[in-house]
Amino acid sequence: MAIDKRPARVAAMFDAIAARYDLLNHLLSAGLDRRWRTLAIRSLRLTGRERVVDVCTGTGDVALAAIEARPGASRVVGIDFSAEMLRLGGAKVRARGEGGRILLARGDATRLPLPSASMDAATVAFGIRNVEQPERGLAEMHRVLRPGGRLAILEFSIPGSRLVRAVYLPYFRHVLPRIGGLVSGHGSAYTYLPASVGSFIAPEVMLDFLRACGFRQPSARPLSWGIVMLYTAEK
Repeated sequence: MAIDKRPARVAAMFDAIAARYDLLNHLLSAGLDRRWRTLAIRSLRLTGRERVVDVCTGTGDVALAAIEARPGASRVVGIDFSAEMLRLGGAKVRARGEGGRILLARGDATRLPLPSASMDAATVAFGIRNVEQPERGLAEMHRVLRPGGRLAILEFSIPGSRLVRAVYLPYFRHVLPRIGGLVSGHGSAYTYLPASVGSFIAPEVMLDFLRACGFRQPSARPLSWGIVMLYTAEK
């Protein structure tokens, strides 16, 4: 069955769960989400001078990770289409004293409000599968990157190991939606999560999309027994 990924619908869903979004990310991943973000930022090989765009930034955790890395980015622009996620992210950024280096703005991943070749690196964490046309989102990130700019994408995946799937999939498909729905008060959002992962493109197709968009040396690195993929590439 096709998943409804119309931008207005997905934005409304994330608006509804924004208040408990960070808590549930940490809870449902057993804290592994912090490790995944660290590895994604490390793959960018930042030097302290880079301008980074974080697409589907949500509440700004990746943007903050990029700024707070050592060395980190000099400036981050976070783009998301959920107003409530951005509101909460803005409060978090100000509380951490990073309002001068992180700009959060409402926008569409397929029409980034940035000039071409204006960014040194791009990230998107667990958001590309929510884009109605992911290949257009990838093409936009390629457009705004300067030549030599690096890309890091985190996305959920179905583990390749039969043993890991046997343990993980019952949790992911049945336990996680119940906990997410109970804590967030929005059951359909956490039913959407496993459905959207199960219907998303396979890693080899993602690599083909990256090549088709003009990225060089695309790679897919499984993390945490393959439940997450870290995709990297260069313009």
